[in-house]
Amino acid sequence: MSARLILVRHGETEWSRTGRHTSTTDLPLTEAGEQEARALAPVLAELPVDHVLCSPRLRARRTAELAGLADPEICADLAEWDYGDYEGVTTPQIRETVPGWTIWSSPVPGGESAAQVAERLDRVVARVRASGGTTLAVAHGHSLRALVARWLGLPVAEGRHFVLDTATWSELGDDRGTPAVLTWNVGRRR
Repeated sequence: MSARLILVRHGETEWSRTGRHTSTTDLPLTEAGEQEARALAPVLAELPVDHVLCSPRLRARRTAELAGLADPEICADLAEWDYGDYEGVTTPQIRETVPGWTIWSSPVPGGESAAQVAERLDRVVARVRASGGTTLAVAHGHSLRALVARWLGLPVAEGRHFVLDTATWSELGDDRGTPAVLTWNVGRRR
């Protein structure tokens, strides 16, 4: 049996709602984010899961709890991309001084490089593939998008192609031995 990885992005926080980069700041879910997380419970209960991993951040842990994922294993490698000096700042604000900046193609002063993000997410991919079963991971927008790229054997920057809304789920696996995206951004509200 080939390994599968179900990705769940945490519910809405005030900063995710307003587009502020949130990595190490431990924000709670908004009321809407809590409702989003609860709405995941019946869907996720239907998915066959062997193991649940969760980012150490409060917003991910609370999403897991409200979605009915009892006692997930905390996995530091699933933490959000460290935005360093850009923590709490929006992309338009960053672009006032760094035109054209994106997390995918530009440096992050005081934060993580794409290579550092790839290194820790590669550990997640290796662990899930070694398990041979289905793992569910609750984490964050940019780290999960980067994780998809690494699952597919692509550079982290290719995560830019995988838009991911709050409190959605996606599934990665293989198609005849080739890493593939099986389901994407289910529960999307745009």
